[in-house]
Amino acid sequence: MEQHSPSIRIQAVALMRQGVTNRIVAERLNIPRGTVGWWRSEDRRARGETYEQPTDCPKCTGRGFDEIAYAYLLGLYLGDGHITSKPKQHHLSIFCNATQTGLIAACEEAMRKVLPLPRVSQRHRTGCVEVKSYTRHWTCMFPQHGPGKKHERLIALEPWQQEIVDAHPWELVRGLIHSDGCRITNWTTRIVAGERKRYEYPRYFFTNVSDDIRRLFTDTLETLGIEWTHCTRNGNPYNISVAKKAHVALLDTHVGPKR
Repeated sequence: MEQHSPSIRIQAVALMRQGVTNRIVAERLNIPRGTVGWWRSEDRRARGETYEQPTDCPKCTGRGFDEIAYAYLLGLYLGDGHITSKPKQHHLSIFCNATQTGLIAACEEAMRKVLPLPRVSQRHRTGCVEVKSYTRHWTCMFPQHGPGKKHERLIALEPWQQEIVDAHPWELVRGLIHSDGCRITNWTTRIVAGERKRYEYPRYFFTNVSDDIRRLFTDTLETLGIEWTHCTRNGNPYNISVAKKAHVALLDTHVGPKR
């Protein structure tokens, strides 16, 4: 770190104690903002102060929040998300297909609506974009967080989460399908007037290894009156299918394609 005279540091600390922001102190004294931040933290430590980062966490503050955005984000988290919770690193990550820019934007918007204060960023990886929001309070909002993979531990909603899902079931379904689902066109053949003809029909799939997450998906479908079936592949019942025409149309209306 660059060395500065003791008098400059004294001036900086005096300004900070008056409530002047790090940016203004740095500009007034022509010193790096990082240096100012370091001096502020050293001054707090010397005075025995504990700094608590401001939070807008609904579970910690009791404030209301956007429950529609939360139900959608819950689906994204259960499908393609995880929380990093370490002493010096706390963030929620949702992994999105890099070509689906609409999904990336919707994910980022939902994060900001649920917790507006934390910084949100995007990290581009091979074939995907990691949307990240930095705060330890995502563990408050998603108590399903824990050690290990989701399919290796119990995933159960808390009563307050279930109330939100009951109020906004389509948003949860939309988040789950946008993360671990797809809409495809299946085909088969039929004999019509003695001739074999190709017949195409749309179908939704949801695929997740966790029995609990699949059950949450199917339970929510049933509350919406959507018929579903297991589609076992290689002996694994990880795929849930919705193929009935009227119910596919409902999913088209409320879920829509991943874009």
